[in-house]
Amino acid sequence: MARANPIDRFEFERALWTQGMTRVAGVDEAGRGPLAGPVVAAAAVLPSKWAESGLPHELEGLNDSKQLTAAQRERFFAFLTACPEVQFAIAQVGAGQIDAINILRATHRAMNNALAQLQPAPEHALVDGRPVKTMPVPHTAIVQGDARSYSIAAASVLAKVTRDRLMLEFDRHWPKYGFAEHKGYGTEQHLAAIAAHGPCPIHRRSFAPLRPTQRELF
Repeated sequence: MARANPIDRFEFERALWTQGMTRVAGVDEAGRGPLAGPVVAAAAVLPSKWAESGLPHELEGLNDSKQLTAAQRERFFAFLTACPEVQFAIAQVGAGQIDAINILRATHRAMNNALAQLQPAPEHALVDGRPVKTMPVPHTAIVQGDARSYSIAAASVLAKVTRDRLMLEFDRHWPKYGFAEHKGYGTEQHLAAIAAHGPCPIHRRSFAPLRPTQRELF
């Protein structure tokens, strides 16, 4: 039985690199769905030579952050942030801004803020999900891109680890809510804590059940 061809997770980058674009940024976010905490976005530019040489062995298994264990994410995060050949930037938008402008706009703002930190600016961006109308950089939106592009997967890890660390810090400030366990998502434990103690400063008051009439934004 013939083996299926492995996924080329440099397929989208390679197409741009062959056009002469050497600075291609993967962009992804973490934290659109939770009831508390910021939405965090990251942008990562991987070196084009990795398409020929392959990923460094330290990144073996790099994938959508949701498919990785916490230990794998931490290991990849440590390498990505220390590797001089990788350029990256991370940005966040807090609960107050999310409530003020809605989660979709807040997510796009975080993505754009991350891209704006990259100097020189990338020539093209690969974005997980749908197109971002406000993005100033030419971009390609890729559904499930964090599992199809190494650049987006790298951004996914950077955003997820950063947000998880922030939620651990918030857990120390507001231990009653269990942020260390659920990271702000609407678990039974979290909903019970909100019912018992009310919202804290990092809760998104525009989200159900904090605002039961929340309009669907996804």
